[in-house]
Amino acid sequence: MPTSVIRLARFTGRLSAALAAVVGLVVLFIALIVLTNGAGSGLAAWLTTLTIGSVLAMWRGRRRTGPARLVPFLPVVVAAASAATVCIPAVPTDRQHPPALPFVTTQHWSLATGSRVAVYHYPPANQGTPHPVPLVYLAGGPVRGISVLDHRFLQLLARQGYDVYAYEQAGGGRSDLLPMGHYTISRSVRDLAAFVDRLDQGRVDVLGFSSGGVVLTRALADPSVAARVHRAIIAEPGPMDGPTARITGHKGRESARDLAPAMSGPRSTHVPRYAVAFGLMRLGLLTPDTGLIGQAEGDNAFTAADLGSDTASAYCARDAHRIPAEDTAQNFTFSAAASLRVQETVKDSPSLAPLLRQSRTPAMLMIAECSSQVRQWATAILADDPALRRTQYLPGVGHHMWNGLDDNNDRAAAVITAFLQDEPAPLPNHPTRDEIPAFLRDHG
Repeated sequence: MPTSVIRLARFTGRLSAALAAVVGLVVLFIALIVLTNGAGSGLAAWLTTLTIGSVLAMWRGRRRTGPARLVPFLPVVVAAASAATVCIPAVPTDRQHPPALPFVTTQHWSLATGSRVAVYHYPPANQGTPHPVPLVYLAGGPVRGISVLDHRFLQLLARQGYDVYAYEQAGGGRSDLLPMGHYTISRSVRDLAAFVDRLDQGRVDVLGFSSGGVVLTRALADPSVAARVHRAIIAEPGPMDGPTARITGHKGRESARDLAPAMSGPRSTHVPRYAVAFGLMRLGLLTPDTGLIGQAEGDNAFTAADLGSDTASAYCARDAHRIPAEDTAQNFTFSAAASLRVQETVKDSPSLAPLLRQSRTPAMLMIAECSSQVRQWATAILADDPALRRTQYLPGVGHHMWNGLDDNNDRAAAVITAFLQDEPAPLPNHPTRDEIPAFLRDHG
């Protein structure tokens, strides 16, 4: 065999061994991140990996002389440099709140629970017939800023005579952060009660969307909180408790999830630090209070593009190529860690059904045709809440029912205002409790 071939084979073997060493050390680093829960911004895992790699490099180079003894250290240097990118923040570590919105004043209210939340008020417009009961909006998220698209819908309700208030859940948008352990679904319900008390206008109507609908549902199951609610509108709710969260099965008509163009814009998950942190949190390998990234840093890093196909899943397949911009880059905020923490407390909670069956607050359920939510999340509320007076199934819309397309905002507003004013529903009362089995079969 020619000498050149032998040399090439040796070089290829050494290169493969070096690459394997680098990969092995990086895998070790990730494993240590998980074992230490990212302690010290990942530095504990990094130092341990560097130490182990150095010891192995010295052992491998023990029989070599001169500069050759340093060769085994090259994979250690490469692996250490790669791992270091996971330990170094790429955005500010202090919370950077969005700038003020140009069309509404941001107020900050300190609630009796200790939460300090951002509040937005849309007084009734002159052209609408004033409605005597204030309307409070609970946005989805769970811990996310209120989108510009939602603000526009709230303005529409105000133009129809409603005195509209909205607040961002603690930790979301322009609201102050909480210690990670304080983010619970129970805290969200207590914040709602404290907000109504701070408003000091008696009972209020409440519109809860998505995870905001979960907060509202659980509020209806708590007599002390429900006493503050005049009428409740539960729109496209998530799971209300642990048993419901474990349900899998029927969803709505086809959404735009796999059909819409990929979202444009920067992604935090293209940065190694946040790709590792958010990825491991999503897999359940890091806790929401991980030491790898702080809550504020994670909130600053997360972008709308990081939501990926989740945004498209809120629209019907027919709208895949005309999905509106839900928010501006400046206004968008989402706390992945805090939201995960709230969702975990929902999953860990016992059945809400026995308490919900005692509800006496008039309620309405809104369900979208192309909902990405599990159908039983909504029908469980329909089955267990005896005070739920009507269900409105909205054709032609996805999870985000008021989305600015066509007349969707007007149709959603018509459903809401008819219920709040105790007028005939613009759509059939469907499904009823008796129709739940057929609804799950025919509308999945």
